[in-house]
This record gives sequence, structure tokens and C-alpha cells, in this order.
Amino acid sequence: MKATAQEPCYLFTETQDWFSFNVETWRGLFKHVLAPHPRVLEIGSWEGRSAIFLLTELCRSGGEIVCIDHFDLMRTPAGRERRRKLTHNLSLTGKPFRVLGQFSVPALMTLLTEEMSAAEPGFDWVYVDGSHEADDTFLDGELSWRLARKGAVIVFDDYRWDKEPEESIHHPKRGVDAFLTLHKGEYELLSSDTQYQVVLRKTVDMRIGFLVEEKARSTEVLDDALGYGVNVALAIDEEYAIAAAVAIWSAACHTPGRITFYVVHSGLPKDAKERLKKSVPDDADATLVFLDLPIPESDGLLCPSGLTWAKISMLPILPVERVLYLDADVLVRGDLKELWNTDLQGHPLAAVPDVGYPMGHDGMKRAPYFNAGVLLMDLAAIRSNIGDLHALAATMKDSKMKDQDALNAHFEGRWLPLGLRWNAQGLGTYATYRTPDRDALSLDEMEDPKIVHFTGALHPSMAEVINPFVQPYGGKPWGYAGAPGHPFAREWWDVCEQTAWRGWRASEQFRGSRERKKKDAVLVGTAAFERVIVERAEAV
Repeated sequence: MKATAQEPCYLFTETQDWFSFNVETWRGLFKHVLAPHPRVLEIGSWEGRSAIFLLTELCRSGGEIVCIDHFDLMRTPAGRERRRKLTHNLSLTGKPFRVLGQFSVPALMTLLTEEMSAAEPGFDWVYVDGSHEADDTFLDGELSWRLARKGAVIVFDDYRWDKEPEESIHHPKRGVDAFLTLHKGEYELLSSDTQYQVVLRKTVDMRIGFLVEEKARSTEVLDDALGYGVNVALAIDEEYAIAAAVAIWSAACHTPGRITFYVVHSGLPKDAKERLKKSVPDDADATLVFLDLPIPESDGLLCPSGLTWAKISMLPILPVERVLYLDADVLVRGDLKELWNTDLQGHPLAAVPDVGYPMGHDGMKRAPYFNAGVLLMDLAAIRSNIGDLHALAATMKDSKMKDQDALNAHFEGRWLPLGLRWNAQGLGTYATYRTPDRDALSLDEMEDPKIVHFTGALHPSMAEVINPFVQPYGGKPWGYAGAPGHPFAREWWDVCEQTAWRGWRASEQFRGSRERKKKDAVLVGTAAFERVIVERAEAV
């Protein structure tokens, strides 16, 4: 190619221009690259037409390119000539470049290994134009995806190649289609169905996804590469779906990395499930798995049925060996990974002391007593004698605190105490009432808690609401009586506005529900009042 006054003397084979018709389309894509100094990765550079264009236009104000091409492993004159021309052409741009003369897979593995320890890893523009084989194209796409930063533009060439049938394994289309299916929901498609190239913009964070031994710098990095995340279990029915949405959103928002929510439910409608799925933050690496609440047989030795006993009856069906159970009526305000990484020190369970009954209540043996709203459990250890727990639960079905009593009795002396910041209970109400047992707790930990637990009834009775000895009464933000005096009630509603229940507080449906529940409480309370009057009168 002859040089002009404006153009350096690039060396291109005139009959091998398979790029220039893309120029205007690519210029229109540059607006999606926000990095001031883009890093470019190109798989299949040939003599460098596209690489020169990217360096001189996309990287006009700064940037660099890495070119991957095997050049016939330099064993043919044609391969050696392409390498010579590419290096010559790139040098003329005056921009930083690097050429990896390898097949794409080993070259990409080299880059992945290097990027593990890079200060600012990843690429902003990726051009996949290597092999035409479908499996090679898929593999190039997958490995380069792991090198692509969030927001990166990725271009697959030859999607409409006409040298082989599109359904053939020897055509790139099948590989590109498989890649697009695998990463559905993780990109924005920028090209149309009729374009020769497929162009997309990555919308998720960069994740290399594996480590080599010398790059495993920390446990956190290793856990991420191994795919170890946090497993969270909740047990709900339709009335607690809105609470679960707040718990899920707040947990996912504050917990970076992988998190899986196991939602054990009792008759949860399809629309509630869909709303819960939509209550996961868009940028969170979180998934929801719905599990039906087991229905115990009518055998006196088995765990009682119903949602109250779910945290016990769910233990055999959770498909993991370690789980963090959360009552749905919690608001997460900190990174759950810190709690998740707690060393159980051989205990089957870790929990937070109960603020209401730190040493148990009258119906229980006096001993340290935990609240069952937040439980970090070693399921492998617990399942080793799950039959004993179920049998005990069956004998305690009428106990004051139901499942919580059964769990405390079963794990007496075998649970690891956690700080109150991981399960802040009774805030704004009974936590402020001093007792000798409560004074022994570090209540100041609840001033800035990691997990807020809205203890108290969802729809408190009239007697609870007007009880002069405990005011404000306990309750839950979405219940008919709300959670008056609770320092985090407003924050709960603020988070609710981020979920699929946005606008619920101001809705006529919510107002109507509150009014009906209030009337129910008044009717039940009045009936109880009249019954006591009659009983007392008859006793005279």
C-alpha cells in the first residue's frame, strides 16, 4: 500500500481486505466505550487492518491493543509474512501494542493468568475473529468474556459467513448462538438480526472465574474463584412475601459476591414468586431457589407442620451443607460474608442471644437462650441426628416460643454465641426495659446493627397494643399496627421501595388490608374482654 501525506506506509494485501466495510458501523459503536484510554483485545489480527483502525481511532487519545494470531506458528512463509506486516503496521501507529503469536486458547489463558494480578484488569473492546469452527468461536468468546470489563463492547465476526451452512459445526454462528444463550441477561445486544457481525455490550462485572496457585492471594479471592458463595434460607407464606423481598434486596445489596437464596414456602402464588425474583438488585450476583415446605406425616414423632416449624422441617431438604437462616422480618445492613465466614469451632449452630429472654423463659430450663431469627448452621452436623430434633419438636408443639424453644432445648450447650449486631431485637420497645439478664448483654452493639430483626407479632392483638407495661408495642412495618418507635422502620420502607413492592405503602390495597386487620383485632379483643367479664361475674 502506498503512503499518502496523511497516512503511514502500511503493508496490506489489497485482495485481503475483509474489514473496511465495518468502519462506519464501528465508529457508531465507539460511543459505548467510556474508558478514556481503552484496552483492546483482538483475536485473529491477520495483517492488522482492524487493529490499526482501533488504535488510531478508538485509542486516538490513548490506549493499547493485544493482538492474538497463530501465524501458522511461523512454520510457513505466509505466516511469517503476516507476522512481519502486522508488527510493521502496528509500529507505525506509535501506540502501545502486544502480539501473542499463539493459537487463541493458550494465548487467552496467558492473558487470564496475567490479569489475575493486574492493578486494573480487563479490556474495553474485544474483537473475536479467529477460527470459523463453532466450538472454537464459543471458546474464544467465553475466555475473552472473562477478560472483558463491565461495559465492554464485544464483536463477533462472520455471523453471516457464506462459505459454510449456518447450521454447520464448521460455521461460527452455532458457537455465537451458544454463547449468547449462556450469557442471556448479562449483555445488551447492539447489532440487528441482519448484520454480518454480532455486537453486544457487557452489563455484568468482570469475573475471571478461576485461579492458578501463585495467584491465590487471599481466601476471599480463592472463594470467589471456587464459586463458594453465601447460602441464605428463608421460610415464608404469601403474607411474608413483602418482608422476604426486603430481606433479599438488602442482603444482596450489602453482600458482594455470590449469594443463593433458598425460599422455602407454603403455597406461595406464582405472581409472588415473580415479584421476589424482581426484588434482587440488578447488579447483584444472586439467585433464588424456591422449595416447597415439607408436610410431615401425621406421626407423633415427626416435626409439627406449618410455617412456624419451617426452620426445623426444612433442614433435610436444603441442597447445601452450610446455610444462614434468616427470618423474613429482617433488614440486612451489612455484609453477610463476615457472618458467613464465622468459625463455628465445632458447634453445629451459631446464634444471637435472645434480648427478650436471655436466659430463657419460665417454661424452659434456665440457661443461655438464643433467638432463632438468625442461625448459621452446619447442616451436615445437624442432620446426623435430625430425628432427635424432630422428635423433640413434636413434644414441644405447645411450648411458649414453639420452634425457638425446641431448637434451644436440642442445642443446649452446643451453640456458638454471636454478637447482637447480627440480630438486633426489640429496638424501640422491650430492649429498653432493664432486667438483670438483659443488663449482662452488650446492648450497645445494636446501635448500628448489621441485621435488624423486627420482632413482635405481624398483627398484634388489641391487648398487646394497649399493654401499658411495654410501649411502644412490638410489630412489623407492613403489619396493620406498624412498628411505632422502631428506629429502623423508615429504613425498612425505604428498602421496600427498591423492590417489586414499590408503592405498596401508599396503595389502597395496603390501606384496606390494614383496616381489615385492625377491625379483626378489635373484634377478637372485644370478645376476649366480654368473655373475661362474664367468667368473673359467674365466679362471684
